[in-house]
Amino acid sequence: MALNGKIAVVTGAANGIGKAMTEKLLQNGAKVTLLDVNETAGKNLMESLQKEYGQEKTLFMKCDVESEEQIKDAFHKTIETFGGMDILCNNAGILDESQWEKTVSINLVAVIRVANLALEQMSKLSGGRGGVIINTASMAGLGPLPSCPVYTATKHGVIGFTRAMGAASAASGYGVRINAICPGFVQTDLFSRIPSKLGKLSHLDDLNQQLIEKFGILTVSEVADPFFELVTDETKNGEALLVVPSRKQYVTFPGLP
Repeated sequence: MALNGKIAVVTGAANGIGKAMTEKLLQNGAKVTLLDVNETAGKNLMESLQKEYGQEKTLFMKCDVESEEQIKDAFHKTIETFGGMDILCNNAGILDESQWEKTVSINLVAVIRVANLALEQMSKLSGGRGGVIINTASMAGLGPLPSCPVYTATKHGVIGFTRAMGAASAASGYGVRINAICPGFVQTDLFSRIPSKLGKLSHLDDLNQQLIEKFGILTVSEVADPFFELVTDETKNGEALLVVPSRKQYVTFPGLP
């Protein structure tokens, strides 16, 4: 998939990985709707991007991914403004073991909600033109992060949803590829706040430090390149791509017995 002229929507776009995804898409000719609950950061980023890429390339909307109405409005505004929708970056997420229901709501329930609403617009069976959905999972979705069992559970869920929905899309003829990117530790605000978000398991932060020493820390730009591969490589569907410093790997899962 060549990105020139394609239309993308990025959730959690104002900072971190979402911001890096947005910039990568714009650099390669796409138009992007930025969605985030942080209105100030989102508007500031949009203004900066418009200076670099042009007024007609970006749109920002304040959007809570827990709100079906706000998501629908964002998708309709995107299609009204840009003429379609080809790419969804389902990226918004939190890490907060003290608020486990909120974590499940944003990291898993909202990922499913946003993907399903996007498919209503993108599926060739409903008049869309197909495309690709990238769900942001995590290394924690492939193996347990002992200090963050709820976060771990949500990211396992994202990977399971991605694999099953990718297969469902292929079998149904939606024309939409669905993949998951699974970064290790990334230098973001979420990463820097981990020690204060572990709740009753804050005494296990030393295990995080051991894992950080083992795997290292990615920059957001080191996530953007493999993300771009998942977007553009039309052979990739239902894939989970692990990204850690100096290595990326498509994960092979055991089949059903």
